[in-house]
Amino acid sequence: MLAELVFGSMTNFCQQWTDVPPGQGTQKSGHAAHISVCICTIKRPGLLTRTLKSLEGQRTGELFTYSVVVADNDAMESARPAVAAVSASTGLRVTYCVEPRQNIALARNKAIDNASGDWIAFIDDDEFAEPDWLLNLFNTCKKSSADGALGPVKPHFDVEPPQWVTRGEFFVRPAHDTGYKLRWDESRTGNVLFKKEILRDLEVPFREEFATAGEDMDFFRRAIDTGRTFVWCSEAVAHEVVPSARCTRSYLLRRALLRGSNFHKHPAKRCQNIAKSLLAVPSYTLILPILIFCGQDTFLKYLIKLMDHASRLLAYLGISVVTQRQA
Repeated sequence: MLAELVFGSMTNFCQQWTDVPPGQGTQKSGHAAHISVCICTIKRPGLLTRTLKSLEGQRTGELFTYSVVVADNDAMESARPAVAAVSASTGLRVTYCVEPRQNIALARNKAIDNASGDWIAFIDDDEFAEPDWLLNLFNTCKKSSADGALGPVKPHFDVEPPQWVTRGEFFVRPAHDTGYKLRWDESRTGNVLFKKEILRDLEVPFREEFATAGEDMDFFRRAIDTGRTFVWCSEAVAHEVVPSARCTRSYLLRRALLRGSNFHKHPAKRCQNIAKSLLAVPSYTLILPILIFCGQDTFLKYLIKLMDHASRLLAYLGISVVTQRQA
């Protein structure tokens, strides 16, 4: 049975559904920690539904309880029906809130504002988690005495991708051994758990100027600068759904241009990064004609590198070629 509770005024755009099964309810005072799993979403209700369903019945080992926060970055509230449907069918405890300004950093902050408990996890709305995802992240944090843990995000293709996509490993992300201490530029929010207390050391969790990308690395950079540590947990696996629309050359190139356009906003090693890009652009430009004969996956891999560095240099000049995320 779906119960709808409206918190605050209508301007808060916040709603919570309950019908909580054992293990997902209110934290037992003095006994178990509580984790808020945050999901930011925009106009992807089908993918969001898969994400939410993967969070039902997460194993806890009776070490913690958990609930979910969905921050909808669409003023039209397109995610509301999906959240209501999953809450009704699974009993998953979900808080729904809306950030009407389309900005990924503001959406993440909205999710955090509505989070409860001692720990915050993030998973993307195009990902789904394995049943022991949260438990492995939590155990790794405890065993390593780290402030947070990140896990691998593996590509999942509902439709077999072109061979050049598989050979080029364009959706494969770097991985590490469990316990590996991460640098800020190795960190992402697609699969992470961290102590909520680290937010006290930051003026704002995610900075608004990172409107389309890079807000997560900036968050980890500032947290690490305050002395916080983040480690890798190879057992905490999430899967990223890669639709056919992403398995195109244009998508991969646009993604590189968007990624590079935000890099100049990171103050760390700014001069070093400019020098690196100034060397990379002519170098990749010279070798690309030769790489045409090495297969389209190899050629595209280096073309992406070129676009990445070129967009960084353009961004330093105030020019952004791509300004919007693709679905």
